[in-house]
Amino acid sequence: MIGTIINALAIVVGGLMGLVFGKALTEKIKSTVIQGIGLAVLLIGISMAMQTKNPLIIIGSLVIGGILGEIIDIELRLNQLGQWLEKNVAFRGESGRFTKAFVTASLIYCVGAMAIMGSLESGIKGNHSILYAKSMLDGISSVVFASSMGAGVIAAAVPVFLYQGTITLSASLVQGVLSSAVISEMSATGGLLILGIGFNILEITKIKVGNLLPGILVAIPLTLLLNALKVG
Repeated sequence: MIGTIINALAIVVGGLMGLVFGKALTEKIKSTVIQGIGLAVLLIGISMAMQTKNPLIIIGSLVIGGILGEIIDIELRLNQLGQWLEKNVAFRGESGRFTKAFVTASLIYCVGAMAIMGSLESGIKGNHSILYAKSMLDGISSVVFASSMGAGVIAAAVPVFLYQGTITLSASLVQGVLSSAVISEMSATGGLLILGIGFNILEITKIKVGNLLPGILVAIPLTLLLNALKVG
């Protein structure tokens, strides 16, 4: 768990730094920075999505995952958590801006190959190097995010800790089925979700990325099944 703990702390420290330095930036500059972040997120999502070897797996994962996500309504839960934190913990002056920043940052930090692979390596082998590298990246990006989007970015450390911690603790139970092919399709599915986050940041459209999150897990049995049947 040490890798996940450091990752969460890096987001908090980076976010606090962003709040301090962000005060020196005008709203015009912050708006431009957010657009730049959105474009960078699109690039990351595209590069990850291109890892797929079978588009049918991604299609099936997002369809089934979307149905499950809508039933659970993960996006609503994230928004409710963000609103609760905004109201009861701190940062009361940020209104709905806090919740938007919290949900966006949480999804960016949780959806990705490094979050999945790093947590698995940490849980199975006790190797925290991937999560250490992710901590540096998340810490640096949280400075930029917090300076532009606000204090909600700091609160994203909570779902990151819970998400990666759960994967780490459960890693030994699933290591037998997580082949390189499975991990590639999980990452590719996550890449499309990151692409959706980029669209949301740029306000091109509104995609319920949170409700599509189960698709990453659905990719595991679908990859195993389609590879066994040699489909695609």
